[in-house]
This record gives sequence, C-alpha cells and structure tokens, in this order.
Amino acid sequence: QVQLLESGGGLVQAGGSLRLSCAASGIIGSINTMGWYRQAPGKQRELVAGVTRAGSIDYAESVKGRFTISRDNAKNTVYLQMNSLKPEDTAVYYCNAKLNPKVAYWGQGTQVTVSS
Repeated sequence: QVQLLESGGGLVQAGGSLRLSCAASGIIGSINTMGWYRQAPGKQRELVAGVTRAGSIDYAESVKGRFTISRDNAKNTVYLQMNSLKPEDTAVYYCNAKLNPKVAYWGQGTQVTVSS
C-alpha cells in the first residue's frame, strides 16, 4: 500500500503561481512513476506531468513552459511548480504514484482555482 498526502492548492489570480507537494508513505520503494493529474468540472481526468524514478519527465502540452515537476527521492515527495497560471488551469489536482502499469495509487485531490 502507498499513501499520498497532497498540499499546496488554493485560489490565485491569473498570472500567479502555486506549488503543489505530494508526500508518499508506505511501500515507497516500489514506486516507479509519480505525477500529477487534474480534473476540471465536466471533463475527464488528464495527465499534467509525470516523472519516473530515473528522472524521465513528461508534460501535457498545455502546461509546457509554465509548470515544472520535480521529485525528491530522499523525501519521497513530488512537487509541481505552477507559474503563469490561467483560468483554464482551474481543477482538482491529484497526485498519482505508479508501481507498475497495473498498480497505481491516488491522493485525495487538492483544489486549484485561478481567477481571471
């Protein structure tokens, strides 16, 4: 089992910044990829960014150049630095930890609201 504890969401004006954190506990040695997904009202959950244990990173096209994902393996924590936020970034952001393609864990979600 892996437990994920997210923090850092909130309300920010367009153009502002927020930093999300997700701390993992449990069978953390088994985690391969950690990442962030988001789900806006009426839309499907989508990948925002992910980072493998080896450091390979993937971003959604819509956030490239604005968001930065990083991972501290010593602290079992993944971060998402979000800059130049837009109203369309408003969503519930979920931390995700994948052990393998068939086993994944989710955080409880943290609300990010960007006002125009």
